[in-house]
Amino acid sequence: MISVRVGPCRPSKLFALVLVLVLAKPGQAALTDNLGASVVAMSLGNAVVADPPGIDAIHFNPAGLTRIKHDRKQDSIFGASIKPYASFHQPEGFDIGGFKEDPLNNTHTGDNVRSSLFLPIYGPVPVPMPSAIGAGLGLAFHEAESKWTFATASYVPMAVGIDRTKDPNDPARFDGRKVVIQRLVYLSPTAAYKFSDSLSFGLGVPIAHQGFALNTDMRMPNELLGTIGKLQDAWCGDNGNPLDTLAFGLCGGGKEGRVRPFGKAGNMDFELTAPVDPTLNIGMLWEPKDWFAFGASYQFGSKTAMTGRFTFSAEPMLRKFVEGLYNSLQGPILAATFGMPTSIPEVQSGNVTLVLPFPEHAQVGIKVKPLSFLQFNIDANWTNWKRWDKMTFQFDQQIALLQMARLFGQADASKLIIPRDYKSPVHFGYGMELSVGKSIVVRAGYEPRKSSIPRSALDLIAPMPDLAINSLGLGYTTKGGTRFDVAASYAHGKFDLPANTSCKLNCNNFFNVIYNPYAGLDINGGIRIRYAGVTMSHDF
Repeated sequence: MISVRVGPCRPSKLFALVLVLVLAKPGQAALTDNLGASVVAMSLGNAVVADPPGIDAIHFNPAGLTRIKHDRKQDSIFGASIKPYASFHQPEGFDIGGFKEDPLNNTHTGDNVRSSLFLPIYGPVPVPMPSAIGAGLGLAFHEAESKWTFATASYVPMAVGIDRTKDPNDPARFDGRKVVIQRLVYLSPTAAYKFSDSLSFGLGVPIAHQGFALNTDMRMPNELLGTIGKLQDAWCGDNGNPLDTLAFGLCGGGKEGRVRPFGKAGNMDFELTAPVDPTLNIGMLWEPKDWFAFGASYQFGSKTAMTGRFTFSAEPMLRKFVEGLYNSLQGPILAATFGMPTSIPEVQSGNVTLVLPFPEHAQVGIKVKPLSFLQFNIDANWTNWKRWDKMTFQFDQQIALLQMARLFGQADASKLIIPRDYKSPVHFGYGMELSVGKSIVVRAGYEPRKSSIPRSALDLIAPMPDLAINSLGLGYTTKGGTRFDVAASYAHGKFDLPANTSCKLNCNNFFNVIYNPYAGLDINGGIRIRYAGVTMSHDF
């Protein structure tokens, strides 16, 4: 028989609870921070800085390790699935340089989207996965009567893995056939000190592997490219023009060299890593009463510098077009005027570097237990995603395919700059825990996140609109002290982007070439994120 004991509810407890509910307001959120770092934290809306869950305190608030009173081991396994979807439609009056029918009109993506992982040393998993599966291990050490607790753990504080390669005709292939951004902490030496009966401090040094992979087909719908294509059609006809070699060579590339704004221009592939990237976590936990606690933590960021390889593959369209120009009398003059390369190799590869900062994160929160069996948590979070204002890929050579874009502001073809323009909002998380007897706890969490990506910067590489994350969890402790925790969560967000809403996606202005692969199209869609995990912990 399960019994529930109701303790006295002091007026001060009720006042604190009311204060929580008054201060709690709809939040704003960042990208993927804390989505999957801890099974228990996820089930509580990640509102755990004042109630750090066991060894997972290393990430959320290292000061919470002082609540561990014996040597302890923790094993975790989880699965996560990110499913973006979108549909594409032409608005009335659609026209890109005289071309009025985009082959992607009335298509959609999402049916065959899978997940992916980045394995240290090996790289991104080549086979699309139904969901990304991961595991974690944590160890904590505490001697009786000592004020110190030491611990280390492996966990994933940030991860996005989207694989659209299963369908070769997926319309989203022009904005990320495969995207993997993953940070794996494989060692995190942490120390916590119990300063007094109610106050603790903690310091940790997470050492992480950062992986980045991007493979995408490219197309560049633009007024100028459309105009050139129509001019070729009029000047060259079906069989070319004998006067063309004395002019600009618009017909010299043959049928393959006809410029089409909706044609595939090429493919780019990046794979970069930072094998050792340390940061610093600090935390404070104040527990003056059994029914109230306050916590705060700060995770320092890093200027993560990644290195790796790149490959650019060029389709015949631009290669043959440039070849035709240089086989004519006036074409070389025209090409030199616009800074075009003398030729475009079919494949160009080499070394590349990318600085992709790991952003700082601050979190404060409180825990209130108005009743002996009922607990409420609320946290405020801030992550400095504004540091992701742009991605700058630095190549070890001039990229011929990028030289074609000099007219549109791509001055240095040894660099590819992809603007991001992210923001750094604050968001709240809410958690509730209900004790049923002495061995079972039931948890629920809610985390409303307003995206760090403004509507004007949304794209399909990071299709992260506003999200509402709902979670449930269950904890069970055996008579021998072994604890099992399970959690499941679901998040869904939608976006609606009429033509010219996001100049990272669907603007058709003359200079918006890098990068607007769906210029002039209306795009609507969303993303679904599912997470489930289980943790087992015990003394050893």
